Amino acid sequence: MTDNSHNNGTLLVAMELSNSKWRLAFSGGDKVRQKVIEARKRSRFIDEVRLAKEKLGLSADAPVLCCYEAGRDGFWIYHWLKSEGIGCLVVDPASIEVNRRKRRAKTDRLDAESLVRLLQRYQGGDRYVWSVIRVPDEQQEDELRLHRELERLKKERTAHRCRIKSLLILHGISMTGILTRLEQELDKLICWNGKPLPEALRSELHRELQRLSQVNEQIKSLEKQKIEKLKGPQTNADRQAADMLRLHGVGEVSAWVLAKEFFGWRDFKNRREVGALSGLTPTPYDSGGSRKEQGISKAGNPRIRRVMIELAWSWVRFQPESELTKWFEKRFAHGSSRMRRVGITALARKLLVALWKYVEFGIVPEGAIIR
Repeated sequence: MTDNSHNNGTLLVAMELSNSKWRLAFSGGDKVRQKVIEARKRSRFIDEVRLAKEKLGLSADAPVLCCYEAGRDGFWIYHWLKSEGIGCLVVDPASIEVNRRKRRAKTDRLDAESLVRLLQRYQGGDRYVWSVIRVPDEQQEDELRLHRELERLKKERTAHRCRIKSLLILHGISMTGILTRLEQELDKLICWNGKPLPEALRSELHRELQRLSQVNEQIKSLEKQKIEKLKGPQTNADRQAADMLRLHGVGEVSAWVLAKEFFGWRDFKNRREVGALSGLTPTPYDSGGSRKEQGISKAGNPRIRRVMIELAWSWVRFQPESELTKWFEKRFAHGSSRMRRVGITALARKLLVALWKYVEFGIVPEGAIIR
């Protein structure tokens, strides 16, 4: 008989995911059983779970706990497993322990076995073995779509503008002003040699301008939707974004991203969790005789870090009487440009904590101006 006492009769399943196949590692004691199935074949997964219980000597109604690394598949697997009554953990890949040898064997089989061994430790009470991701529900996840699409569209708009200007520069034409008006002026443009634009180039520019116009229309439509949601907030994240807009110096983009990506669906216990999840916490290196600062950790959400750095500069400008601005002015404002950049990162972390207290507990940052 296999000893299942340390797992409390629970079947542990680690899922190593790829686009074409899933490798499953099962553990119900000391033994590890592995199987490979076609990716996203849910009925086959359920069959393998049932078979693994038989092979590992577990009862048919034994509880099941799964884990997989966050990645391309997102969170649908988590929601599906929960609907089947199966426990699931989504793990931050960067937090998983790895062998530090220069050359180490790495295969899907070894990774799956290592993952299920770590799951055994976690299920046994070691909560520091890795970091478990807080999964949004389907509604909360859907609220991330608008601003992320806007972000992609604005990058696409910049790419089209640069492409159009580059095509014109190839023929000695420097274009400034509003490019959307270029459509009516293509026939009037003259190359460096006094000749009109070549036919193929004119056709390509016409297609680029059409794509640019379509992207601009989509951006306007999404921006309009965002403004309407802020005027008539329906969800908790909408209300938090509207509340942050009352603070002088906080704009629509910052308030929206902070509410949707950060405050709207996460439960923070203290300010340390807020700083850690944003990746704005320091990472000192102090070992033996070596001691240095490595900068901020850059863990967590990169959108939050980018928004908070921009918002910190805006806060210093538009909230000069706040205690946060006075703290920054006293410690960093008269230093070098490097010291000011270091200081603005520290201010961004403090400001993020202050905004969390504002939206969560209604505590207005000391000295801040309310619209």
